[in-house]
Amino acid sequence: MAKINSNYGHLAANYLFPEISGRVAAYQAQHPNVRILRLGIGDTTEPLTAAVLDGIRTRVDQLSRRDTYRGYGDSEGELALRRAIVDSYAERGASIEPDEVFVSDGAKPDSGNIQSIFSPDAIVAVQDPAYPVYVDTNVIAGRAGRFDPATGGHDRIVYMPCTEENLFFPAIPKQKVDLVYLCSPNNPTGMAASREQLEGFVHYARQERAVIIYDAAYAAFIRDPALPRSIYEIEGARECAIEIQSLSKSAGFTGVRLGWSVVPKSLVVEDGGPGALTRLWSRRQNTFFNGASNLAQAGALAALGPEGRAESRKVVDYYLDNAALVRRTLTEMGMVCFGGLNAPYVWARVPRTMKSWDFFDLLLEQAHVVGTPGSGFGPSGEGYFRLSAFGHREDIQLAVDSIRTNLKLG
Repeated sequence: MAKINSNYGHLAANYLFPEISGRVAAYQAQHPNVRILRLGIGDTTEPLTAAVLDGIRTRVDQLSRRDTYRGYGDSEGELALRRAIVDSYAERGASIEPDEVFVSDGAKPDSGNIQSIFSPDAIVAVQDPAYPVYVDTNVIAGRAGRFDPATGGHDRIVYMPCTEENLFFPAIPKQKVDLVYLCSPNNPTGMAASREQLEGFVHYARQERAVIIYDAAYAAFIRDPALPRSIYEIEGARECAIEIQSLSKSAGFTGVRLGWSVVPKSLVVEDGGPGALTRLWSRRQNTFFNGASNLAQAGALAALGPEGRAESRKVVDYYLDNAALVRRTLTEMGMVCFGGLNAPYVWARVPRTMKSWDFFDLLLEQAHVVGTPGSGFGPSGEGYFRLSAFGHREDIQLAVDSIRTNLKLG
């Protein structure tokens, strides 16, 4: 008789974003004439740029003709795209090679799938708060143990608290761990790691033969030139870090779907020398994945070209201006805010008498604005709230005006 994977039973009761959708739908059903303004899920809203569209259209035309039609490509990604990715890293002084780049259909799938190449009993440390996929996929793999509703965490996960006291970047674990999940700029706090902070984790990982899984999906939003955009800007990171990247937020590919992982051949683990993880990830991708859409790869190649990058930067600046507007409004109202400077998210402290979900309900009821409760991102997120800058400027303006006019903080 077939049996289900019992690890699914250890997941938190509801995935964060469907829970938000359910609550909003229930509120909308009771208030059908209310316009709800959404600053919750980080989904892009501005159209694809001209260069990207030209790249996709050209590939569509090629697919329409027998002499230029192409079917399956390399599971690792088209060589021209991988070389363009390598060139983009080189500009930041980060050295990688094309056969270390694996193109995929997005950072989220890679963040979930990458853990499959590691031992089932690996000890996992997670930046807290953090994007839920890091924890949930390790729960499904059986590494996380049981969920404790009292703490909001799993008993075998090592949570690395990000608090106001440490400016929302965690301390290095005191115990030995095997996998370390870091995200910079961080989703949800919007805070970006400094060079010195990453150097500390790289030193730890090399010493312990641990692997850092570094999510850099929001790197294009970093405007401070002193802050690294890639962990490979840090000396020694090639020996201990896998980097996951995406065009979802930098080029509007949330629906197009295109990302990549970098797995250096010089990366080493306790039971595998240089090249072992690169070969394993290649084997995994060739077994489970036939490669990203060739249309998406054509658009990505255009996005990484000179015109595409200039156009994408303007769109990213647009979202950063939205973030500045949200942060300024909340600050003027007396709320303590973080992020929103090198990232598209503003992380706000809720009134001390409230829980994150209580503030979600208050904001929805009074201002008709949807955000994301911080507790949904991990135990250290309780007492905070994330507002997204992804949206049309006019909608962002309506939302902040409604907050300013209608939200009563006590």
